[in-house]
Amino acid sequence: MSKQIVFTEKAPAAIGPYSQAVKVTIASPASMLFVSGQIALDAAATGNIQAETQQVMENIGEILKAAGLNYSNIVKASIFVKDMNNFAAINEVYGRFFLSEPPARETVEVARLPKDVNVEISVIAI
Repeated sequence: MSKQIVFTEKAPAAIGPYSQAVKVTIASPASMLFVSGQIALDAAATGNIQAETQQVMENIGEILKAAGLNYSNIVKASIFVKDMNNFAAINEVYGRFFLSEPPARETVEVARLPKDVNVEISVIAI
């Protein structure tokens, strides 16, 4: 097994001891990509759950691209929300990125997220 740290300047840099993503090669050429939780750091998106979700998904897309992958490679997603009342709005935006065969997923309401954003999403891609 080999491990490669994936970084792109087109998504927010880590604000703590974690990587944007880690690509693990199991048996050539198979590999797995573990993308750290992404948030919207753009002030214009903060406060509008749909804009925040759009920015988060675009961040994930840039990280996938940096690893040579795309949204169709995602097999698992984890969504953390500050207010479960935003579930439908998040789903509406999130769903645009998975028109067929969406990945497995869980959505969890949490008390607080980094930088006081409203949504954070992490994914695993193969």
